[in-house]
Amino acid sequence: MKKLILMFAAIAAVSFASCGNKQAEAEKAKADSIRIADSIAAVEAAAAEAAAATDTTAVDSAAVVAE
Repeated sequence: MKKLILMFAAIAAVSFASCGNKQAEAEKAKADSIRIADSIAAVEAAAAEAAAATDTTAVDSAAVVAE
């Protein structure tokens, strides 16, 4: 009887130990997705800035040719 109680206690301890890290993993996943979203936003902002610089050069060149 004591062996059965000890076995059930061991099983319960193992099951609690295996499920205890879910919140930490969820927080890490959230931080990773925020970091990825920030990186994507930075790349898109740089691309928009580069496109704006390219468009400005084209407009300036057209103004010089028209004069």
